[in-house]
Amino acid sequence: LPLKFDAARLLSEVNALDESAWQPHPQGYAGNDAMTLITPHGLNNNDAMSGPMLPTDYLKACPYLMQVLRCIGGVWGRTRLMRLSGQAEVTPHIDTNYYWRERMRVHVPIITQPSVRFYCADQDIHMQAGECWIFDTWSMHNVINDATQARIHLVADTVGGEKFWSWFANSRPAGQNIPGWTAQELASFNEPLAPMRLESMNVPDVMTPWEMREHFNFLFNEAMPHPALQDLSALTFELCLAWQALWFEFGSDAAAYPKYAALRDGYLGKMKAFEFLQLKSGYRLIMAIAQSLMLYSVKDDLRQTFKEH
Repeated sequence: LPLKFDAARLLSEVNALDESAWQPHPQGYAGNDAMTLITPHGLNNNDAMSGPMLPTDYLKACPYLMQVLRCIGGVWGRTRLMRLSGQAEVTPHIDTNYYWRERMRVHVPIITQPSVRFYCADQDIHMQAGECWIFDTWSMHNVINDATQARIHLVADTVGGEKFWSWFANSRPAGQNIPGWTAQELASFNEPLAPMRLESMNVPDVMTPWEMREHFNFLFNEAMPHPALQDLSALTFELCLAWQALWFEFGSDAAAYPKYAALRDGYLGKMKAFEFLQLKSGYRLIMAIAQSLMLYSVKDDLRQTFKEH
């Protein structure tokens, strides 16, 4: 994006926070830890992704960092500082969780070295300190830090907003030279910034039939061609019709959760016969359907027990 922030100023705020604010990666990946900045209800050290989002005590102690988020202008969801120690990596993965299907992932490097490489699909770049980047989380991506020093990035999830999309309209794709393109250097802000915008809605209690169909359309369009797709599509169509009937009968009434769950569980069981189907990225289609859609179709114990990085 056409923005350049004061990385030294950001680092001074981060260094002023106690080391105890850093928490290990939820899956225990070596060399990966994080500090929560925006979480549900503003709870420190909370990795959840549902509930009204608010700043944590750590973010409140970083006024310039808060200004950076206000300047970018998104409606902010889960936001963290992510630290990758020297000689460590973020292993290759795709963000298939429901929460990230509609969100952009914003990176602002705070401390880094030229040898730190960010890989996404068939490209790799070095994000320089203070720059502001977005990338396709649906593509396979990973980070390698083969330096000795740690790398720290601001990592923020957003559905966007008017200001955010205006920056995006003037962005520069990686590797492209656009004559006259420059990033605005914003070590300070002379004009008042709009208040920080935060999510209050993020995960449905019951997914509407229209949202369900949109997600299925996306996933099937991302699938590698295979004759068996037609059979899975037929099962999916039956599910969508039954889900729509329930929705018009009960809406999001909690009393109907077991009925929705029965439809979901029946579909999850039947789709196991299609585990050989793949997305264009190589990821298994039925895993993507489960993680980005079915586990978030109705609020119950199955959703609560599912963990994502």
